[in-house]
Amino acid sequence: MASSSSSNLSRVLAPIRRRIDNMVSRGVWRRGDDGKKMQEGQVSLLKNEVRDRVERWQNYGITSVPHEGAETVVMFVGGSRDHPMIMAVDDRRYRKKDMEAGEVALYTDEGDYVHIKRGRIVEIKAGSLLKIDAPEVTITGNLKVEGDIGIIVENGDVEAKVRLNTHEHTDVVTGSDLTGPPKEDT
Repeated sequence: MASSSSSNLSRVLAPIRRRIDNMVSRGVWRRGDDGKKMQEGQVSLLKNEVRDRVERWQNYGITSVPHEGAETVVMFVGGSRDHPMIMAVDDRRYRKKDMEAGEVALYTDEGDYVHIKRGRIVEIKAGSLLKIDAPEVTITGNLKVEGDIGIIVENGDVEAKVRLNTHEHTDVVTGSDLTGPPKEDT
């Protein structure tokens, strides 16, 4: 009698167990469409299971487009394989490594990154250009620059090739006359 009760219970619970087993799956990102309101992707899941136009959920304010071959975690609402959602994508080939606990980084496969480090340090690495597009930039601390600054002009008061603190003027005279222009550094 006990074995028939057990088999009946197993038979009744089998569909529920299948739904639970099917709720989450690992997958591989194949391609994506970033032109929609919610990014969609194609993912390979179980053997011979490819899902197309699967919505990829991302955290507000941060977005990315994964490379083919990135790893995914796909969730199926209610355990039904009819409603997949990509909940996470990671790519061990490019992930920034060797960070300390509490640190955060945004990174690309090309090695560029913004790394918020311990000790309240923010490190930015750009391989070719760091562009800040703003009508005004405020720097509240000391500024150290290694390399050329290029042309600096502020209302015509400061020009390139003239040292601000140590430049010399030509035609210096006493009294109320004006001096000549500063000598250019060579």
